[in-house]
Amino acid sequence: MRVAEGRRLGDPETIHYGLIPRSNRGIVAINELPDLAERIQVAMLNVMEEADIQIRGYMLRLPLDVLVVASANPEDYTNRGRIITPLKDRFGAEVRTHYPVELDDEISVIRQESQLTAEVPDVIMEILARFTRALRESDAVNQRAGVSARFAIAGAETAAAAAARRAAVRGEDHAVARLVDVEAAVDVLGGKVEFEHGEEGREWDILEYLLRNAVAHSVRSRIKGLDFSPLIEVLDGTTTITDGANVTAREFLDGLPPLEAPLYDDIARAFGADSEGERAAAIELAVEALYLTQKISKDSGEGETIYG
Repeated sequence: MRVAEGRRLGDPETIHYGLIPRSNRGIVAINELPDLAERIQVAMLNVMEEADIQIRGYMLRLPLDVLVVASANPEDYTNRGRIITPLKDRFGAEVRTHYPVELDDEISVIRQESQLTAEVPDVIMEILARFTRALRESDAVNQRAGVSARFAIAGAETAAAAAARRAAVRGEDHAVARLVDVEAAVDVLGGKVEFEHGEEGREWDILEYLLRNAVAHSVRSRIKGLDFSPLIEVLDGTTTITDGANVTAREFLDGLPPLEAPLYDDIARAFGADSEGERAAAIELAVEALYLTQKISKDSGEGETIYG
């Protein structure tokens, strides 16, 4: 409301009604209520409780019948504010949401909400979902701040963007996200996680450890029963597999050591990989699993990874 043209406050033509009065007998929705300054929240309290507004000592009674609906993150989520207790008490109902309970639901949310610029295989989505859930359960992460569903969504979009960049720079016809793209996404998303006090300096070690666990759990069921001994015997230190963010799917597949056994086909079949990019993503994950189980070594640096 504002006073204009030199009229007295009591003049009916003085008052200019804002959003709330114009929503008389309607619904007013407010997003991120704690971000409002406390003095604004006090004014809202008066509107909801007494239906009055005070302007420089004048009290104006307003004929309001308003339903206020507001959203708010848990306290301390952003450290930017809180809902004053008297105002919080005036809300008649409170609905608390929760993170997806089942892994499949988490993956479905990521698929549904992500705007992807490249293909992201199911196993990569599962890794991102397991990684996000592990962060929510970690004692090293501030659980009052939480790890939202948007974290995994942003992870999928970042991994897809990394794959799309590689395809554009290296001339790939079809961009498919691989594990190297997930690792790039974690580097970007690490700043979105709030760690507990006392974990300073260990943040990236924690993220790397939880990502390795997510990869191991996602891959284990798919490669169970496959015989990797032919590949392990070949990777003796002199024969290696080269991988990296700028290594195309064709370059990765061409760099695999030849085997007499149809192991590569078995891996692709286990992951449901049909295209060249999907096949490279599947074999890359299987090779990473061999490293995680200490069957082969791994050396990373300067944007390149050597398995052997």
